[in-house]
Amino acid sequence: MRSRVELLLMETQARVCRALAQLDGAAAFSVDSWERQEGGGGISCVLQDGNIFEKAGVNVSVVFGHLSEEAAQQMRSRGKTLKTKDGSKQWWFGGGTDLTPTYLNQEDAVHFHKTLKEACDKYGPELYPKYKKWCDNYFYIKHRGERRGIGGIFFDDLDSPSKEEVFQFVQSCAEAIVPCYIPIVKKHCHDSFSPEEKLWQQLRRGRYVEFNLVYDRGTKFGLATPGSRIESILMSLPLTARWEYMHSPPENSKEAEILEVLRNPKDWVH
Repeated sequence: MRSRVELLLMETQARVCRALAQLDGAAAFSVDSWERQEGGGGISCVLQDGNIFEKAGVNVSVVFGHLSEEAAQQMRSRGKTLKTKDGSKQWWFGGGTDLTPTYLNQEDAVHFHKTLKEACDKYGPELYPKYKKWCDNYFYIKHRGERRGIGGIFFDDLDSPSKEEVFQFVQSCAEAIVPCYIPIVKKHCHDSFSPEEKLWQQLRRGRYVEFNLVYDRGTKFGLATPGSRIESILMSLPLTARWEYMHSPPENSKEAEILEVLRNPKDWVH
């Protein structure tokens, strides 16, 4: 199963990189293969200063070895332990994807969530609502009272009903990444924007940075793991972001519209 999961991740990485590079048409991904002295390695693919994408990154890490006490504590904090009475191996799957737009477009939100729902519905109608709510709760910036974006799906510690069934579900979700996202980029890649809209984007990027550095499990786990590759862990951060003291958007503005959704998540599909 481990080799099948590795292959799935590699194939998904290649598929996403190919779709992004074809759409950008100018920049190419730099491909950086690396090894971890303590065990494992990965491939980091980064496209920067392109025709459409300011920065895009698609990473795969396959690591193994002994956990530091801090990394182990990250697992214990969510009720996960690697000890079993009979010495059997433990396994579980986790994953997720969310959309973090600067401005709200209802049609885009519906498309993104509908595509993910279709991927989940193949394995049970109860999965999408459950993992959509999980996503809204996970990407919550507590000190701001806002979500990072307009949600998607998120799940962790999945270890039932069986390895094969969970793997098939994860594969379905992975195959939905390109069709849920690329059409939105194609639709808007030539949109114009004002300096005021660019400023709002920079402020929203600041919120993205806050979540990733303060709350994100993967970032915290990676930084606590001996021999971790810092460049790959922090690759998701934007090239530029902005913080302004006591900034608040005008009432009934486009900025206030998305802020309302970030504070009070919506059900985009039923």
